[in-house]
Amino acid sequence: MIKMEVLVQRFNEKYARTQVKSIRNFVQEIDWNNRLIGIKGARGVGKTTLILQYIKKNYSSTDAVLYASLDHLYFLENNLYSLAEKFYQKGGKLLALDEVHRYPNWSNEIKNIYDDFPDLKIIFTGSSLLQIHKSKADLSRRAVIYNMPGLSFREYLLFETGFTFSRIELPELLKNHRQLSLDIISKIKPLAYFSDFLKFGFFPFYLENRNLVEQKLSEVINVVLDVDIPQYEQVQISNIILLKKLLHIISESVPFKPNFNAISQRSGISINSVKKYITYLDDAELILQLHPCSNGLPQMGKPDKIYLNNPNYIYSLAGDRADIGNVRETFFFNQVKQVAEVNTSPTSDFLVNKLYTFEVGGKNKKKKQISETPNSYLVKDDIETGYENTIPLWMFGLLY
Repeated sequence: MIKMEVLVQRFNEKYARTQVKSIRNFVQEIDWNNRLIGIKGARGVGKTTLILQYIKKNYSSTDAVLYASLDHLYFLENNLYSLAEKFYQKGGKLLALDEVHRYPNWSNEIKNIYDDFPDLKIIFTGSSLLQIHKSKADLSRRAVIYNMPGLSFREYLLFETGFTFSRIELPELLKNHRQLSLDIISKIKPLAYFSDFLKFGFFPFYLENRNLVEQKLSEVINVVLDVDIPQYEQVQISNIILLKKLLHIISESVPFKPNFNAISQRSGISINSVKKYITYLDDAELILQLHPCSNGLPQMGKPDKIYLNNPNYIYSLAGDRADIGNVRETFFFNQVKQVAEVNTSPTSDFLVNKLYTFEVGGKNKKKKQISETPNSYLVKDDIETGYENTIPLWMFGLLY
């Protein structure tokens, strides 16, 4: 039987290897004073690294801390509650639990740990598919849950250049984009970094080895499709092939406008199942659904367009066939949705917060399509600075 000491040893090894030079700004978004903290997010966004960095920055000794991944072999023979009890009895103060979705009864046992050991702080991470409010135990009243996105272009610039640029609120960006851009380009040339960000910079694992990014992106997509989605939802393994084909189609589209009837007829899968599968892909953060503006629940209706979740996925799946127009729109959607509501525009590409209209294109894009639309903006790629209502695309990566 594997003993607790093995987990302690593995944690000490991870602690020793953890670097604190490149820390995501997301660490500042979390109120670490809460006693039960949950961090959800897509595979590869850096949840594990963030927790280990937090521990290393705030705990000079590991005696009062224990990190454990719940997919470790230890948990085949031991339960989580017993581990927490032993750790607590030895004076433990912080229990960090990674990959909780790999443990069958995680929500009940975390609830009991939280209730029975009042001086123990718990941090846990899980897949973006994790439905906290649907868990058997009522963790929603106890836990503070954060959803961790991939890197913003602003964070990427910090890692690449060492310059810290302040987060810009959307209204400020729209009003003062020219001066803001001039301040930035006086220090760096953002376009020198932008194309690389689109190809491989959304996931912080690029920092480990750029030559392996394409392989890791492929692994992330495959594990989500082959393991995560079947684990959480009742999806036949044979139908996973359809999801993979669907992702390839979306990656090469401009963008993809779904026809559920056609997909159903071609695949032999019912329309209701196709709709469910699209939702699963969205929950797993493999795709983004763009819905029309509605006062109801837009996710209940058919999306007008479907994008891959981020531009890195487009290049990973489509390679040289990646459509640059699709890449630009995907970047805009992905970055802006972190801070605002994004819907289909009746006259252009996007309607944001039911107020601002955006048309996204290359540097030669004209304003004709939005010339009669109030509160409208032309978003151009391949320009350093803008003018009037024309804004550089890269600047929308400064919102978070």
